[in-house]
Amino acid sequence: MTPSLDQPLSLRQTQFLLQSIGRSPRKNLGQNFLVDKNIVFKFLELAHPLSGENVIEIGPGLGTLTRTLLGKNCRVFAIEQDATLYAFLQQTFVDVPNFHLIQGNALSQPLGGFDRQNESFKIIANLPYNISTPWLEAVLKQSQLPLSMTLMLQKETVTRLLSGPGSENFSAISIFLASAYRPGTIFPVARTCIWPMPRVDSVILHLERLPIPKIFHRETKLLIRNLFTQRRKQSGSLFKIFLSQYHTHAMELLQKYNFPHSVRPGQLPLIFWQDLDQFIALSAAKNKID
Repeated sequence: MTPSLDQPLSLRQTQFLLQSIGRSPRKNLGQNFLVDKNIVFKFLELAHPLSGENVIEIGPGLGTLTRTLLGKNCRVFAIEQDATLYAFLQQTFVDVPNFHLIQGNALSQPLGGFDRQNESFKIIANLPYNISTPWLEAVLKQSQLPLSMTLMLQKETVTRLLSGPGSENFSAISIFLASAYRPGTIFPVARTCIWPMPRVDSVILHLERLPIPKIFHRETKLLIRNLFTQRRKQSGSLFKIFLSQYHTHAMELLQKYNFPHSVRPGQLPLIFWQDLDQFIALSAAKNKID
């Protein structure tokens, strides 16, 4: 029953290992385990990790993805919150020099302890669904962004993330993500490939970083989030409330892109928000110098 260290875990092996360490899946931590090797290999196909590449994994669990990444000779940087699973992973991969594991919360350490600032990296993860959106927002705050992200997510979440202007799902995170990443393949995952079987549909989403990714200034991010909390109101009115310092420029941008004052925030295109951010970032830099 002892699985190979470079092969994915089956359902039977997953259940056996959990039983052997006295652990059952914890709903509050969003623990759902991949139990289909074909889906694990699909991760590799989409992410295309190369020998020697740095890969960040969030919530490795029992290490079914981890095994295949190490089998590809990747340097894996993983973060696991569950103390029992953390101890299991430490013991399982104790003799594997390419495996770097920390225990902690991925929302406070979204890059899993990876601190090689001059080296590129990818993120490949079966994310706990209950942290997926705030974790992604935390990643997009980082000064260095991953080359690609290959993530298993709830289908409904992916719909929201990839929505565009005019859609009821278009939001602040949609703006930040689309400004930094090009959406690639979306691969459906059958519920039977996950244990315990979820009540929602899942997909693997592969994202490729744009040649020149846009990272929004922290002040712009806060302003955009505030605007989208009242997305049904007219932008002209909202700008007076939330963009008082930049109101004149925001109104000029509406005119530049031929939008009336009555336009709703969710109808404005990416270029509007990117131009607004450029102005805010330059203003912040000037004020800092002054």
